[in-house]
Amino acid sequence: MKTAYDNGITFFDTAESYASGASETIMGQAIKKLAWNRSDIVISTKLNWGGHNGEVLINNHGLSRKHIVEGLRASLKRMDIEYVDIVYAHRPDRLTPMEETVRAFNHVIEQKGWALYWGTSEWAADEIAEACGIAKQLGLIAPVVEQPQYNLLERKKVEGEFQRLYERFGIGLTTFSPLKFGLLSGKYNDSPNAPPEGSRFAEGKDRFVSGMRDAYGNDEWRGMIEKVTKLKVRHSIEFVRFLNLRLTRYSQSPIGLESVSPSCRWRGA
Repeated sequence: MKTAYDNGITFFDTAESYASGASETIMGQAIKKLAWNRSDIVISTKLNWGGHNGEVLINNHGLSRKHIVEGLRASLKRMDIEYVDIVYAHRPDRLTPMEETVRAFNHVIEQKGWALYWGTSEWAADEIAEACGIAKQLGLIAPVVEQPQYNLLERKKVEGEFQRLYERFGIGLTTFSPLKFGLLSGKYNDSPNAPPEGSRFAEGKDRFVSGMRDAYGNDEWRGMIEKVTKLKVRHSIEFVRFLNLRLTRYSQSPIGLESVSPSCRWRGA
């Protein structure tokens, strides 16, 4: 984090589910140790999978008012901070009424002061539009940002499905997985059936990596590797500038946040 900060990156993202909450704890410890001014950095976390917060899973995950309030309170305690700049709905919760979710995020922003903005992560375009519509109808704060996967193999949402969201609702983006979990690095090209020794998918022990390891070598995985092997890497400043301009065109946010990474660029609305 210090290296990132020293090179101009001031936006740090985590989630209640990362390493069962340990990611938030470590981030909070780092912020305190480095003695950064809270106003100089932007911190975001994500809520949905908070099973580690308690023993009864159904009460400790999802986007109900109960979990949004209790989950964010637990996240702030782990990070030892008073508020986050952005709290994301980490995947949609189709078992909870959308209005309840919208009202709950407004509660932690307006009543509790635990967040400044809220957003979504890996939601469908129609779900984001529904949340924005409910917020407008009720005079509430709508989501301002979506966090989708975006890379050369995953372009449909960002470049297609979300087009109207940018213009209609001013939705910004903080994209993730620019290398498609490492696939676009080419390190898996010669290992279609099992992850290569020393790689993340061969040695990682967290739940996400275990799930990816179980799926390794299936038809979908082989199909992605086949696509990667056909790609031609273009090393040119002009191409990087083109990507920068293209992504900036898609990204709008009222907080005017900008990252040095072209896949995480925001433009002031």
